[in-house]
Amino acid sequence: MSFAFRILEDDVAYTGAELRSGWVGSKTGLAGDAAAGFVGACHVPNENLVDLDDARAGTFIKAASMAHVIAEHSCPLETAVLRQRMMVALLGEILSQRGKRMRRDGDDLYYDGRKLTVSIAAPSSSTCLIHLGINLDPQGAPVPAVGLTEMRLDAREILSELLTRYGRELETVAHATTKVKTVS
Repeated sequence: MSFAFRILEDDVAYTGAELRSGWVGSKTGLAGDAAAGFVGACHVPNENLVDLDDARAGTFIKAASMAHVIAEHSCPLETAVLRQRMMVALLGEILSQRGKRMRRDGDDLYYDGRKLTVSIAAPSSSTCLIHLGINLDPQGAPVPAVGLTEMRLDAREILSELLTRYGRELETVAHATTKVKTVS
């Protein structure tokens, strides 16, 4: 499997409208399965939420600053959800290796009982998309939250390591499917 990513230099605000087919390619020039990592404010109003439970509950997503990943894959939704959870688990490993003990609950990470991430996997008409937002400055969040700034961690460094490890996992999964024989 071929996977590529780019970390954008400029700040990009995330409103939820960016979670659409072709956005990664338009921002990075990458085609196929790819991801963009970027930093920017986050304000996803209720009408832009793709999580139907959250939308019905009238919630929203907001933080003064987040590190974001948008990944686009040609795969079924269930595979995208599994990849989303793998990405979150990898982030938990990276942060734990830096002395920040994380608790993962599904597709969310918590530090000292406060929420660090938001995440969703969603289908489009032609691909599936994953958004992972990692708080930097959680000011404005509707729940008790923590950010990488408080943890004294560099956002773009974390994004680069996360997407490097994620790409490596995708490659090794693809390889693992080629080295087994059919069983009865």
